Amino acid sequence: MTMHPSCDEFLMPLQQNPITVDDPINKRILAVSEDRVQGFQRDPIGYIAAQAGLDVQTVIERIRAMLEAGTIRRVRQTLLSTSLAPGALVAWKCPEERLHAAFDFMFQHDPFSGHVVIRSTDKQTPGSQYRLWTTLKVPVGYSMDKHCRFLLGRTGCETYKLLPAKKLFALGVGHVRRRGMEPGSRSDEPARVLDTEVVELTDREWQILMPLKREFQPHEIVRDLWAARAREAGVSLEEFYRIAEDLNRRQIVGRFSTFLEHVKKLQDGSTVTKYNALFHWAVPPGRELEAGREVGRHHIMTHAYWREAGEEFNHVNIMGVAHGTDKQLVLAHKTAIDEHLREAGIEVRYTNVFWGGRSEIKPSEISPIAYRTWCEEQGISPQQMVDR
Repeated sequence: MTMHPSCDEFLMPLQQNPITVDDPINKRILAVSEDRVQGFQRDPIGYIAAQAGLDVQTVIERIRAMLEAGTIRRVRQTLLSTSLAPGALVAWKCPEERLHAAFDFMFQHDPFSGHVVIRSTDKQTPGSQYRLWTTLKVPVGYSMDKHCRFLLGRTGCETYKLLPAKKLFALGVGHVRRRGMEPGSRSDEPARVLDTEVVELTDREWQILMPLKREFQPHEIVRDLWAARAREAGVSLEEFYRIAEDLNRRQIVGRFSTFLEHVKKLQDGSTVTKYNALFHWAVPPGRELEAGREVGRHHIMTHAYWREAGEEFNHVNIMGVAHGTDKQLVLAHKTAIDEHLREAGIEVRYTNVFWGGRSEIKPSEISPIAYRTWCEEQGISPQQMVDR
């Protein structure tokens, strides 16, 4: 009698694929896929396979398995959204009893708030009463200040501080590659400066951009990633490539990336990282670009910005984010950066660390159509939110 394999047997290879970040093959994949697939690639899966020294099918199966298990929380083509919409880091002062409800509203009901984090400091310092931190993007033509005032009314927060980036110095979140990194590890050259000027797109470009940036579901992880997205956009694959590559040349496209779940426990009980530190430095006016480039060259930094925080935060003007599994090691990285700034002749007038606690991350929506729809759902006229 001929025995035929069951459906479950066909699924077994995918189910048996290791899903932990410590698996040797997964490590090789993630060391590339987290932050080394820069710009738009016609064949990102093939690129990851080549750089990791693995065959394409193994890469597809492992990324699918980790995505289904929640080890990878999303796979997507990122955008340098600072080029597409006005944005800012927002610090919120909120009564303690309303803090978590405000967090929930920002995460669940405001698609224009991306990162939502409750932070604390090791002692009372300037700005430590600002516990809730979010990133915000609003489409071109709308007001971030009006958006925040609306959120203030909905959440019961007392006040907020908008902290738009004047310049960017480091972007990328390679958690696996940064594990075990020695404090002080840095590039030979200062970080490149990225501008934050907003670029306007045509309707045709938005038509390509929306499917380009949408997250991939596990079944969509295939070698030819973009064919289905071109069909969704209603254009040929070659036109999709042409417009995507033009957006890349204009520095609108970021990187193709697998984003790991940061702090939440994975299926195996482990965490990718435990500590999320927002570093603050106040350097003399006129030294911001130099200081930012020196901070941004340190490999531990996932983000570094020039932001003017004002009197509430003791005139901090350089901020950056680092992650790690050991608090003392994260602080050792911070100390190494402080020492490097001093060696570079840059005075640090004040510094602080805001530690991340509860956090959720989602890509900020930037579509004007989506913004108008959201306004109507919230019972407000989109016209009220126009930047005048």
